[in-house]
Amino acid sequence: MDPLTLAAIGFAVMLGLIALHVPIGVAMAVIGVAGFGIMVDWGPALSLLASEPAATLTNLDLAVLPLFMLMGSLAAAAGLAGDVYNIAQAWIGHRKGGLATATILGSGGFGAVCGSGVATTATFGKVALPEMLSRGYAPALATGSIAAGGTLGMIVPPSTVMVLYAVLTEQFVLDLFTAAIIPAIIAVLFYIAAVRVSVWRVGGQRSEPLPWPERFRALRRGWSVVFLATVVLGGIYSGIFTVNEAAAVGVVIAFVFVLVRRGFDPRMLTGVLVESAAATAMIYVMVFGATIFSYFMALTGAPVALVGAIAGTDLPPMGIIALLLVLYILLGAFFDEVAAMIITLPFVLPIILHLGFDPIWWGIINVIVIEIGMIAPPIGINVMLLNALNRNIPLITIYRGIVPFLAADVLRLALLVLVPPLTLWLPSMLR
Repeated sequence: MDPLTLAAIGFAVMLGLIALHVPIGVAMAVIGVAGFGIMVDWGPALSLLASEPAATLTNLDLAVLPLFMLMGSLAAAAGLAGDVYNIAQAWIGHRKGGLATATILGSGGFGAVCGSGVATTATFGKVALPEMLSRGYAPALATGSIAAGGTLGMIVPPSTVMVLYAVLTEQFVLDLFTAAIIPAIIAVLFYIAAVRVSVWRVGGQRSEPLPWPERFRALRRGWSVVFLATVVLGGIYSGIFTVNEAAAVGVVIAFVFVLVRRGFDPRMLTGVLVESAAATAMIYVMVFGATIFSYFMALTGAPVALVGAIAGTDLPPMGIIALLLVLYILLGAFFDEVAAMIITLPFVLPIILHLGFDPIWWGIINVIVIEIGMIAPPIGINVMLLNALNRNIPLITIYRGIVPFLAADVLRLALLVLVPPLTLWLPSMLR
């Protein structure tokens, strides 16, 4: 069989398996092994099921993922999200729409010690949503700010998705973390602007400002999250720690905060470990499958053929980038966006490199598209999560609330696509 035909059939069968709810990593591994066996031999193909998991499990770059996930879970258990939210609430919560703005700032601050968008959304859904609803905030504004703020856990370093992208594309993860700093600041500013638009549209309650002593008291209570973020990120960027060492130190510090604040609770600690282990196992299986599937696709020559076909079109490079972004947003209607990134990287990365774009820049653009997928209909995992946390708020209300934030995301995406130096300037300064 023609290799390109086999690649097309394999890709279609893989999508069919995923549609049948076969785990994505398993589906990719099955098709990768089957395709490799048909093209080469079944002995080497089956050996991939042993060699690739072993290589992934011993990959030191990927080892940072379970550490960051555990650090985020421990930080949430220690109540650090509440601390950073209370600081923002104390200083700006009295303004019109101030609690929604505090949610955006708090989500960004917690993202610096969490690294997960879903975890950030779940945490602030419990911390901020009841507070805003009790103050008379419109449900659309309250849920929209939490769903959008939750995506900041993906772009604010350290980010588990960036680690995953770095491993799969063989990029230096610190370059990705550094490249994300300016886009993360832009994200926070654009979301605050979206809050102002939402306040103008649906209204936001104003309250009496807290006395200055209480504001400073909130700052003192929130020193722990500032300390943890400073040690982890400061240690990474100053060169004191490697990324893995910083993650390990962060886990220890977060664990100490849990012990100091909540005491030794075996049931709670077991829950944190189970949660982190389950998320890590899911990602590792996806990496196993993606690696095996990439071997099969490289053997068929499909990525090279795709690059050649695109090179033969009359579209300018930015036109091709625009088509790829539309493709990712459409895929987000059917797949988890992280899964969409993993599935498409074997095809998309060669195109990006052929067009002369920096893979670090594309990694940040990928993360932003994933953020959009987390709140965009018809799935929007953050929206579904908030609806599960409060069944009294209809899905349509939450989707109405995220409209200004989606518009901010699209504007941010366009800005960073058209002005790559916003992403690449800081990494170039540190090289």
